[in-house]
Amino acid sequence: MGPAPPSTSPATGRPVPSSYLHSSSAFFRDTSGRAILLRGVNFSGSSKAPLGQPSHQLDNFWEDAESGNLSFVGRPLDLDDGSADTHLARLRAWGFNVLRFVFTWESLEHQGPGKYDLEYIEYLVKVLYKVKEWGFRVFMDPHQDVWSRFSGGSGAPLWTLYACGIDPRNITATYGALLHCEYPSAEDPKPNTFPGMIWGTNYTRLVSQTVFTLFFAGKTYAPKCIIDGVNIQDYLQGHFIDAVGALAKRLSEAPGLFDECIIGWDSMNEPGEGLVGHPDLAKLNPSLRLKKGPMPTPLEGMRLGMGEAVEVETWNFGAMGPSKGQKVVIDPKGKRLWLQPEDEASRGGGKWGWKRGEEWEMGTCIWAQHGVWEPTTSALLKPDYFTTLPSDPSHVVEFTDDFFTFHWMSYASTVRLHHPEAIHFIQAPVFHPPPRLPESFLKNRAASSPHYYDGLTLMTKHWNWFNADALGLIRGKYWSLMQAIKIGDKAIRQSIQDQLGILKDDTAEVLGQYPTLIGELGCPYDMDEKRAYGYVDGGKGEGDYSSQQKAWDCSLNATDGPNCLNYTSWTYVPDNSHQWGDLWNGEDLSLWSADDLATEVYHDESRDDSVPPSVVESSGNNALQDTSFTSLASSATLQVPLGNSSKALSPATIDSGEGVTSSLIIDGARALPAVCRPFPVATVGTPSRIDFDIKSAVFRLSVRVGPEDVSDEKTYTEIYVPFAHYASDLDLGSGSLTTSAPYTDSANTSRASLYPGNDKPKSSRSSTPSNVPQRPLELDVTINPSHGEVEIKGQYVRWYYPAPTSPSSVFGTGTGSGGDAEYTIEISRNGGAIARDEDSLNMPGGWDEVMRMVREIRR
Repeated sequence: MGPAPPSTSPATGRPVPSSYLHSSSAFFRDTSGRAILLRGVNFSGSSKAPLGQPSHQLDNFWEDAESGNLSFVGRPLDLDDGSADTHLARLRAWGFNVLRFVFTWESLEHQGPGKYDLEYIEYLVKVLYKVKEWGFRVFMDPHQDVWSRFSGGSGAPLWTLYACGIDPRNITATYGALLHCEYPSAEDPKPNTFPGMIWGTNYTRLVSQTVFTLFFAGKTYAPKCIIDGVNIQDYLQGHFIDAVGALAKRLSEAPGLFDECIIGWDSMNEPGEGLVGHPDLAKLNPSLRLKKGPMPTPLEGMRLGMGEAVEVETWNFGAMGPSKGQKVVIDPKGKRLWLQPEDEASRGGGKWGWKRGEEWEMGTCIWAQHGVWEPTTSALLKPDYFTTLPSDPSHVVEFTDDFFTFHWMSYASTVRLHHPEAIHFIQAPVFHPPPRLPESFLKNRAASSPHYYDGLTLMTKHWNWFNADALGLIRGKYWSLMQAIKIGDKAIRQSIQDQLGILKDDTAEVLGQYPTLIGELGCPYDMDEKRAYGYVDGGKGEGDYSSQQKAWDCSLNATDGPNCLNYTSWTYVPDNSHQWGDLWNGEDLSLWSADDLATEVYHDESRDDSVPPSVVESSGNNALQDTSFTSLASSATLQVPLGNSSKALSPATIDSGEGVTSSLIIDGARALPAVCRPFPVATVGTPSRIDFDIKSAVFRLSVRVGPEDVSDEKTYTEIYVPFAHYASDLDLGSGSLTTSAPYTDSANTSRASLYPGNDKPKSSRSSTPSNVPQRPLELDVTINPSHGEVEIKGQYVRWYYPAPTSPSSVFGTGTGSGGDAEYTIEISRNGGAIARDEDSLNMPGGWDEVMRMVREIRR
């Protein structure tokens, strides 16, 4: 663990409070020096769009945006119907301790430049207080995908497209982007036919190529684009940064949100590179991996944008990646992407209040205005225009170093102005290393937050028996695709774990000793033509999430092993549905869906409960007063519905286990055994390896412990051990817990002393408080630590051990310099894992039996 963290902030010099989270090493650390793992979820994918405006809905799509009569209030949570507490209780019961909190630029500034939605900002304050009440740490995510909802994604308000000289009403006709609600045409939309994951190709279509180039590099490549006296780059970046700054300023005025709950801010989600660095505008970028549907080259896109009919190549995406299809002719029928002069007066600057420079000609492609091509002849004049600096042709540009870095420094400075202790989560373009940033900006308050998806599974929506090293391919590790192929589950799992290890290494090599948090990773639930929803094969596969479970287990296993990574999975959507998924572009990655709720209950009586759990003495009301995850929550309680029963839920009752029922953790959850996993929340020393075998439910943790790593009653290693894997049974019982007073930790604590060496493993079970009418779930586990003793509290194991005093004091473990030692702990379920595989469908008490009953009840 090394020396204790400083007692003052490296950013401000102020004394740090007990809730402070240090980020000046490869692991986050609390004030006692324990390594903290942050594991949670993106909350929420639904925040990409206003309430009542899913991406497939064309009604009022343009009208509301033009008028400003839209609202994001209600995203991500309804604060009035009690459901907010249920959702947050479920996430906490799943062991999550961090939320990547999704909001968009559009949600803040949709009414026009400089006009902020104060009602929504106040709503966010209330939501974040609710999140804090449930004990979550949060980092804020200014989310975007392919720029905007109006260019086929999410993020920026409509007026930004007008500011760039674009007529958004002609985007679909000119193939500037693919919009879910206007697919395949605005005149005859059939959004249910929108190809899966095709939205990502919008990064390589004219609108995103243009707008991201203007946003990051307008002064370099579009000097004629002047608006309100400044270049379009400064205009767009200024408004984006000021909008985020307005939110940060308001949050700074809300007592107890910053640092106690909101620990930091992500940079712009998955920034696009635009045309920066594109080697030949007559061709698709050779590094492009996502090719699906008609794929115009940049020049062809520019021609389409000027209303010209163009024949373009189409691509199919299959199990072996993209392959060429037949060519098709796209005909805009004279419509232009570029805003006409008369429309600038009525829908552009005349409406939104800006004035353009005289050199900016409306109605004409801005790249033609800068000499890149000639519209009258369709001739490409400067195929490599974006590869060097026009002012210095000898300088070959690199997007991250030449453009993204300067935007990030301006953005980070504004955030830190309002949130001085903010941890900056730094996200470069997907699969790119982070930028090299001055330490004067990082100030030991930073982390890298790259994204990783199993691209083959995501694109094909099928768990394949082979995969590929996508990161290795992109970074030139292989000569051909065949070299990157990995065959079989073992090879695939190792490859993905290795890839995440490289992303972790990027942090150390580029930024230095800072933590790595995988900001997004996930798996589609609508695999195999929505087989799990009963849409095919006569409904035989309904409720069978075994393929999704394999995919999730593979990705989350990659965060374990030697990587020991932080992550926020994508996503949790409170209004996910089987028909429309996450309500955005046909994506369906939510860990939970209302369409997977059961309407009745199931109780597994096959387990032998003849041995009652032991009753132990109270540990008192101060048992949770520490700086770990379990100490961050309020003690408030609230009655909320859970199926056909009612539970008094509070952070304390969730942590103690009393408020956790099977229906809370199972009902509506999808592939839960893979998603809900044991992990060390806080570690005295440094976690060196995490292993969890989903089939056997055996969890192993190795910890590097040094002489300075002292464990005591307040400082211990805390491991989340989920009921989902280690409960004595999974009872969807119909009893109720209706206590109205806050839970005070009066009964549910037990401790077994365990010693280093070859002692027989001890079995421990959590106790059942006598005043609770419904039997709570109970851990039924065997714990075998190499050193020390353990204590069970709800779904958490507290592990106490002595620091090694010398190499000779270490029993059967390797030692390093200065007496460092490797301690281990193994946790298994008595009686073996809860059965869940295809070959165990008939085993009593298994996951498949539980879900089979749920499916029968639903029918």
